[in-house]
Amino acid sequence: RFMDASKDAHSAALRGTAGALGSAVLLVRAQWEVNRNKGVTSPNTDVQGFGSNNVDVNTAGWPIGINGQISCTEVWQNVMQGSAPTLAGTNLDYTPAYAAPVCSYTYQRDGQNDLIQYNTNTGEVTYTFN
Repeated sequence: RFMDASKDAHSAALRGTAGALGSAVLLVRAQWEVNRNKGVTSPNTDVQGFGSNNVDVNTAGWPIGINGQISCTEVWQNVMQGSAPTLAGTNLDYTPAYAAPVCSYTYQRDGQNDLIQYNTNTGEVTYTFN
């Protein structure tokens, strides 16, 4: 029986990245809740205590970027932090796009339009592997 290890590897990469993004989004929201309960935060301000203290959130506490504007690239880079897959350059892993209220990240490694989506209104992160 023929095994497609490449497809399995791409699927695992997509699932792992979607899980990492989902966890990171929830960590930002949790820190925002802690800060809010202490009375030290409001929407569109830097969430103190997470990462570089520069992630902004919407009125529901979900990350939207770093300058009060929705930026899928900024969400990815500042929420995922350190070793996040790349969104820019000649050898990028994902391509970001925004169609309100969803940030979409299209996986570039297998040419199948596999997708991670982050809903900025609900915090939900989903993925589709073709």
